[in-house]
Amino acid sequence: MAVQKQESALFHRPQALEPVRMHYCPGCTHGIVHRLVAEVMDELELAERAVGVAPVGCAVFAYNYFTCDMIEAAHGRAPAVATGVKRVRPDLFTFTYQGDGDLASIGIAETIHAAARAENISIVFINNAVYGMTGGQMAPTTLPGMVTSTTPYGREAKAAGNPIRVCELLAALDGPAYLARVAVTDPRRVRESKQGIRKAFQAQLKGLGFALVEVLSTCPTRWGMRPQDALDWLEEHMVPYYPLREFVVSEDLRGST
Repeated sequence: MAVQKQESALFHRPQALEPVRMHYCPGCTHGIVHRLVAEVMDELELAERAVGVAPVGCAVFAYNYFTCDMIEAAHGRAPAVATGVKRVRPDLFTFTYQGDGDLASIGIAETIHAAARAENISIVFINNAVYGMTGGQMAPTTLPGMVTSTTPYGREAKAAGNPIRVCELLAALDGPAYLARVAVTDPRRVRESKQGIRKAFQAQLKGLGFALVEVLSTCPTRWGMRPQDALDWLEEHMVPYYPLREFVVSEDLRGST
């Protein structure tokens, strides 16, 4: 019995995460966020009644990694699909997992209107400032001066516009119950990210409305950096432009951990 108790305290794979190898590039932080989502689902006992919506992008195969039911959405349409699921089956827990190209570009209308309607869904939004899957093109979140395959001399606002700060944009609406931006660059940041994801999920469980947590993430392959250099670059360049904080917190969520 003592041995069993000791084993139960060991670090282990979350039950909500499939025991398979992931396809992500070395150093990619999608895997970290997947684990955090799975840990929160385990702790809140959600997997048996959860429906996740996978995007088009690097996380297109998210349905291979979570043990809950998953739906594949057309590019950018995950909030609309999640809205449909939640309205038909309000007893289910519904979340989307989307990248910046998916959510902030082709899916920006679905995101804004779902937030404005206060749809009772939760969104995990990965911001790595680039289109990772399709060749490293400029994304709506690409930083000024940042080199991509379509901005070889750096993004210029005059030609390409300014980056979109999604949390700040949605915070102007009355619908969101929880909006936060976090990062996964070190253990402290990872713990904070998990807290943000947990609050975004709790907002739905409490029936408070739309919740989104934006996770600043790295893309070493498309950034052309080693993994540690990419983490350092994120802290040095992305965090100042995309400040980490809670933008909207419903009163019913204050004090939640």
